[in-house]
Amino acid sequence: MPTNEPYGTNRPDPDALLALADKDRRGKLTIFLGAAPGVGKTYAMLNRAQRLAADGFEIVVGLTETHGRSETSALLAGLEKLPRVQVAYHGKDLQEFDLDAALARKPGTIIVDELAHSNPEGFRHPKRYQDIEELIEAGIDVWTALNIQHLESLSDLVAQITGVNVRERVPDTVLKKADEVVLVDLPPAELITRLQEGKVYLPASAKRAADRFFRLGNLTALRELALRRTADRVDDQMIDYLRQNAIEGPWATSERLLVCIGSDILSEKVVRVASRLASGLNAPWLVVSIAHSDRETLDDDELRRIDDTFRLAEKLGAETRRITGSNFVTEILKLARREHATQIVIGSHCRSWFRNPLRSSLADALTREMSGIGLHLVTADEKSGRQASTRRAWPKLPTLAKPLGIAFLCVLPAALIGALIDRIVYLPNISLLFLIAVLAAATYAGFAAALMAAMLSALAYNFFFIPPLYTFTIASPHEVFALCIFVVAAILAGSLGSRIREQAKTARARAAAMQALYDFARKLSGTADVDEVLWASVSQLHAGINRNIVFLRASGDTLETAAAWPPDTELGIAEIAAARWANTRNEPAGAGTGTLPNCRFQFRPLTSPHGVVGVCGYEVGSEALDSNAERMFSAIIDQTATAIDRARLSSESAKQAVRLESERYREALLSSISHDLRTPLATITGAVTSLRELGEKMTPESRDDLLQSIEEEGARLSRFVANLLDMTRISTGTLKAKRDWVDVGDVVRSAVARARRYFPAQPFETGIAADLPLLRGDSVLLEQVLFNLLDNAAKYGGGDAVNVYARCDGKEVVLSVTDLGKGIPAGELDRIFEKFYRRSKTDGRSPGTGLGLSIARGFVEALGGRIHAESPAVRKRGTRIVMRFPVEERDRTQGLT
Repeated sequence: MPTNEPYGTNRPDPDALLALADKDRRGKLTIFLGAAPGVGKTYAMLNRAQRLAADGFEIVVGLTETHGRSETSALLAGLEKLPRVQVAYHGKDLQEFDLDAALARKPGTIIVDELAHSNPEGFRHPKRYQDIEELIEAGIDVWTALNIQHLESLSDLVAQITGVNVRERVPDTVLKKADEVVLVDLPPAELITRLQEGKVYLPASAKRAADRFFRLGNLTALRELALRRTADRVDDQMIDYLRQNAIEGPWATSERLLVCIGSDILSEKVVRVASRLASGLNAPWLVVSIAHSDRETLDDDELRRIDDTFRLAEKLGAETRRITGSNFVTEILKLARREHATQIVIGSHCRSWFRNPLRSSLADALTREMSGIGLHLVTADEKSGRQASTRRAWPKLPTLAKPLGIAFLCVLPAALIGALIDRIVYLPNISLLFLIAVLAAATYAGFAAALMAAMLSALAYNFFFIPPLYTFTIASPHEVFALCIFVVAAILAGSLGSRIREQAKTARARAAAMQALYDFARKLSGTADVDEVLWASVSQLHAGINRNIVFLRASGDTLETAAAWPPDTELGIAEIAAARWANTRNEPAGAGTGTLPNCRFQFRPLTSPHGVVGVCGYEVGSEALDSNAERMFSAIIDQTATAIDRARLSSESAKQAVRLESERYREALLSSISHDLRTPLATITGAVTSLRELGEKMTPESRDDLLQSIEEEGARLSRFVANLLDMTRISTGTLKAKRDWVDVGDVVRSAVARARRYFPAQPFETGIAADLPLLRGDSVLLEQVLFNLLDNAAKYGGGDAVNVYARCDGKEVVLSVTDLGKGIPAGELDRIFEKFYRRSKTDGRSPGTGLGLSIARGFVEALGGRIHAESPAVRKRGTRIVMRFPVEERDRTQGLT
């Protein structure tokens, strides 16, 4: 509910500004409103169109109904008219408004007459006002006409005034959202004169209309309704203007209505009256239905009636809510205080004292408990009140047959057992058997069976066990008292038993539904794949509501079926169109909705905080979902939308992590290149410059030192480039290891000799077992691995000897390289194999590029081996890199290749 800003803030209302911004992107709706047919709505609309068209405005006539009036038809001259679409309907050819042609033409303003018109079957929308809403969403201004009796909230009042039930109705929200309402007024007497002159209907129709609808009293009442509703709309527009322009002033926004409905037929009238009251007060209103928290008291028809009433309230612009509670008065007052309601609207039937002499009505209970809140009672008319009273007082005979039969079957064994016991021994409290029968009837069939069992038990006990026997006469006064106490006790026990039965039944049903939703939520929480989420949802929905289910997701500009049950479910053109509408408009479409209602399926959008992530459809069949199935369906698709959004976010998070990791590697690579390329290049460039400029003046020893520097730095560059190329081969998956027989001892000796050339001052020690088997692999890659490990050990070993060992351990060959440096912390043992990871040195920047061990791991894995690091290795210092390679069986006839 909007709140008033304090005086002096001079700040526009943000809600009003948002509404204004939303209107700017949409088309504008102008409604020419009249009290009755014939007041000149279409004439006024076309007359205005002629004036604006003369000034150069683009106005197209989509559809007008002139009803044979010549002066109205003459105003169509010179205006562009869209062709109508011809439809065969019940053996007649109808000329209807072509919505698709209007959207394709997309004029600045279009005239579409008869706002309350119902479209034939097969159209995208069942009502014309829905066609107009689609035009407005497309940015097209629309002019249309409406009679006041077609408003949904006034239909019962119009029927009461005129005696005519209006079938074609328009939700009040359509008029409330109109940008401009033009009242076309004509005095009732003048309108009757026009009718008599044949200017409204043809003579035959005019006579019937004058006798039934066009009476002076009826027209006067309708005129008052039109004037009042137009005044309310003008007041709304004035308040919007004041808020948008930060103009201070009091306006009526403090009222808020709470409307309570039930499953009776009076609830529809309560909603309509509340809508008119809210419109007159310019107040928001909330429609609420309260259900018992401990038992189910409504059958399927009553639940469906509540659902229909809720849909009517939403069409009239109300907010709806369902709550549960054991005390209706307490729940209503609690909700009224929480929602800051100032007035409560409820329905009230005429009380029948002899039916409920001790039970007060809801209105009486509210009057006693509440304070500071207004109470509006909506009473039923005589006919509906009599129908409701009859429905409550006299259940149908088939409904009573089952509890009566169960009551008889429970009382009969009690009577037979009691008669058998009475022949053996006299017991004064044998009536307890019949009390058990009453409890049994209550347990199996509820209160009705318990009440009947209590009556049958009283009769049987009187007939068979109270003297004089086998008569319904009671001789002793104390027996009369005992029988009365027994009947009261039996009824109370039966009532409690039936209440416990209903509570247990309700608890089981709710526990089953909650367990199903809990299991489904657990299943979704452990699923990160969208396809698995959709198939889990399909199976859960099919089991829960027993309907065919289909999920669709957007793939480019089309919707594709992502999951369905049964899997071979096929959708027609109309179903695909309804699914696309639900996906793009974020609103239900298909069967039972206002868009393509002739489809087999109803589609609901899967809405997440980031928008629509898909569409779910279920086959409606012969009837819509009941309240429990509807709640389950809504809960499951909400959870499904959340799970799909979570899976999408998880995928995006993984991609983002990959991007961040790539960015980290890129930065590390640039950092490494900037140093490890610049340093040798600077050394080489300086040496070459010195040799060129001072070559002849330098001593031979100095020239040899410079040439040796060039050679060493060139070799360093060569190793660096080779490492980069090897890392690229590993990352792209192009590394292919050979499968030759390799002598491990020769590879170790070759790698150590190569390391000694690069590090002449570093001592290397080797230990090669004599019984080493041959390995299946690539000798070049294995030697490169050992060299990289030796290179790393020489840099971090602190100058002590580096040991290389090769031995056999079962069916594996184990190679290890050990240095005696400061070692590696336990938390970094796995990280040293990451690309560009380098341990810090105390004297500044770490040597190398951080690629050697990463390349070694890639090569070892390509050879089918494993590699890991151990530290401390010797005397609590140093690092050992261990590699393990599997040994394959070798045919003795094979030689080395």
